[in-house]
Amino acid sequence: QVQLVESGGGLVQAGGSLRLSCTSSGRTFRSMGWFRQAPGKEREFVATISWTGSGTNYADSVKGRFTISRDNAKNTVYLQMNSLKPEDTAVYYCAASKSPVPTRQSSYYNDWGQGTQVTVSS
Repeated sequence: QVQLVESGGGLVQAGGSLRLSCTSSGRTFRSMGWFRQAPGKEREFVATISWTGSGTNYADSVKGRFTISRDNAKNTVYLQMNSLKPEDTAVYYCAASKSPVPTRQSSYYNDWGQGTQVTVSS
């Protein structure tokens, strides 16, 4: 089990960019993912990356705008978010999966961060 701490959220205008970071308390030989939850909505998958960083997968709603990456030497995963839209407004959560293979299924993630708020104004 590891502790995950997200940072980098904030308020940005539509069309702007933010970079989220997620730092782990220890090395994780596991895939990592980003999820988000908007008010009144269920948590949804955003992006995932394999342990090696060679495999990634994105939700259709963010494909081409968001990029997930990781620096294993720093135990950190990033989510670069460009061309932000008001509908991207949500609390963003970082999570560590049970396996090294990337997955969209939240049930495969057993360690979660506390979340960071992203607000995109129109």
